[in-house]
Amino acid sequence: MVGGLWASCFCALPAMAQEEEKPTGPQLEVFGFAMTDSGYNFGTINQDWFDVLRPTKLPSFDGEFGGEGRVFFGVRQSRLGIKSFLPTKLGDLKVHLEAELFGVGDEAGQTTFRLRHAFGELGQFGAGQTWSGFMDPDVFPNSIEYWGPNGMVFFRNAQIRWRPLQGPAHELHLSLESPGGSADVDNYSQRIELEGVTSRFPAPDVVAHYRYSGGFGHVQLAGIVRYLRWDDLNGDAIDLAGDTVGAGVALSSNLKLPWKKAVLRLQVVYGKAIENYMNDAGADVAVQLNPAGSAKPVEGVGLKMLSTVAFLDLTWSELFTSTIGHSFVNVVNSNGQGDNAFSAGNYALANVLVHPTEDLFFGPEFSWGQRRNFRGGYIYDDFRLQFSMQYSFDHTFKKEK
Repeated sequence: MVGGLWASCFCALPAMAQEEEKPTGPQLEVFGFAMTDSGYNFGTINQDWFDVLRPTKLPSFDGEFGGEGRVFFGVRQSRLGIKSFLPTKLGDLKVHLEAELFGVGDEAGQTTFRLRHAFGELGQFGAGQTWSGFMDPDVFPNSIEYWGPNGMVFFRNAQIRWRPLQGPAHELHLSLESPGGSADVDNYSQRIELEGVTSRFPAPDVVAHYRYSGGFGHVQLAGIVRYLRWDDLNGDAIDLAGDTVGAGVALSSNLKLPWKKAVLRLQVVYGKAIENYMNDAGADVAVQLNPAGSAKPVEGVGLKMLSTVAFLDLTWSELFTSTIGHSFVNVVNSNGQGDNAFSAGNYALANVLVHPTEDLFFGPEFSWGQRRNFRGGYIYDDFRLQFSMQYSFDHTFKKEK
């Protein structure tokens, strides 16, 4: 959901990167960038997402979002952040506050304030909103399209975490994270039995990962277990209450290659009812239609999914860089979903970016997205050409002992 060229500078970095230049005294860092995006969408997309490429938001039938061919401009990727560092007797106290202008949810499509990180950490323990432990932020490629690879685990979440290992080679992360989920009931949304059904989350999501880093790059294995419930408030003879256990595993890596300072960014994810943690994968739970005469004519079931990410970042020289790659998501749909429910999505891009100075880059990027429906054979392909320019700043104020 944010281009890797700037994400690698300002995101919550892995332990290996943090160990490189540890401050010796109190420090305050103010950073950010102003970024302008412009481009042309040769196809069409839900207008709440006019300046990004999300396969789940592409048309599920012809004419759903009007005609094809639209120009877009915006500054919604612009960002401002603050990080502080203070050595204490109990360990290093770190605070990270960061916001951008990319509206989502009820403010989707708007240029408005959006909190990214609000996180504090003392020694091994931390709490607040930051990258989920199920995520590997270093998988994100050096691209300028904001949303990024659809098959990547990408989620900032409120959490309480413990990292007993934070060395340059080994990192172990354990966290309890805010639960949540989405449901696809469109095919039965007018059935009276579903009108009084509401979701409930009795337990936090349990997340863990282990990362090993070395001269080759790094490899990370992450897992998640979660519990979702839904209650029937109707009080009639048909009880539609139910629950499901969601679980998933993600294996990711950055591999440093000897040619053109290349970095290969890889990830594969498999799970059930974990779509909420994915960058763009649809609903966690959907309606399952049971055989005639069943006590529950319909019930909710967790959806299984598989995704992959493979991107190659190249540094041709101090002036030029490139990125090329592909990502894929496949969802195992339930028989109660509509014919036009999201089933699979493809995402690919290539770019050439120019870096005249350390704090300025610009360049073009061509991207392709594809949506496949559950039934009926409907496929929609979208192509985009984007040009972006970013001016960044990073100032550190410190008091050395």
